[in-house]
Amino acid sequence: MRKAFIDTLCSLAQQDERIVLLTADLGFLAIEPFRDRFPNRFFNVGVAEQNMIGMTTGLAEAGLRPYAYSIATFASLRPFEFIRNGPVMHKLDVRVVGMGMGFEYGHSGPTHFGVEDVAVMRTLPGITVVIPADYEQTATAIRDTCDVSGPIYYSLGKDDKTLMPGLKGRFELGRIQITRSGSDVAILSMGSISSEVDAAANQLEQVGVHVTVAVVSNFNPNPEHDLVELLKQFSFALTVEAQTISGGLGAFAASVIAANGLPCRLCTLGVRTPPDGTSGNQQERWRKNGLDRGAIVHNVLSMLRIQPAQ
Repeated sequence: MRKAFIDTLCSLAQQDERIVLLTADLGFLAIEPFRDRFPNRFFNVGVAEQNMIGMTTGLAEAGLRPYAYSIATFASLRPFEFIRNGPVMHKLDVRVVGMGMGFEYGHSGPTHFGVEDVAVMRTLPGITVVIPADYEQTATAIRDTCDVSGPIYYSLGKDDKTLMPGLKGRFELGRIQITRSGSDVAILSMGSISSEVDAAANQLEQVGVHVTVAVVSNFNPNPEHDLVELLKQFSFALTVEAQTISGGLGAFAASVIAANGLPCRLCTLGVRTPPDGTSGNQQERWRKNGLDRGAIVHNVLSMLRIQPAQ
């Protein structure tokens, strides 16, 4: 999604001279197109993420529209207080871009696992949180949220090759996107792991289980209405996210079910244990955390087996 982000940002910047890009000495081999086209609107602040957010606060206060780019953990966790006290409290048009959500930087070790950023940012009611599922949706989301008032946090993946089948780049704030329809179970996915969910849905279809897959790509505003309309049709639902189980998609779905009294049993798949000091590629991390397609299939079948006889 990096190329989709930069290409879209360059296109927007061509039309809007307020757009500037900051990086905390990261993103090279990806962000150069913006740097080369708009050298006077590009700032490398060095390894100083807190200062980067401080700069974006001042730039936005002066009427510019800054995008601050770093790896997801460094973009969200390290400068969290600065995001809260600056762009959020002052309702400024700052865009924070966290790259490599989930385990996309798995080989770099636990410090680079982007598994808390969505939950952390969701705690701030004044910031919109956007989590695209593939590069086409990334391009749409960056473009369609350019003029949204107030701060935005983008949790992006690196993959510019894999597409989520059925999504076709669709994105709308406060809405979910249905990518396939089935009558047996609903699976809610978030972020780049959505393609793994679709692969699991294909396997389930082969054994006669018909799945509805819904991509949840944003919070604040929350897509509560869409989720209620979807989940009231199902007795069973599963959420899948390469994020901590607390505060993310699963927690949101559980709160919607409880608040609206929906008769829908929920199973949540996410990161449940602290890092163990090991590293590995994204697929290996998914398997280790029970998030791969095999684990998804297993959990859906387990849910359906305990369904009471009608």
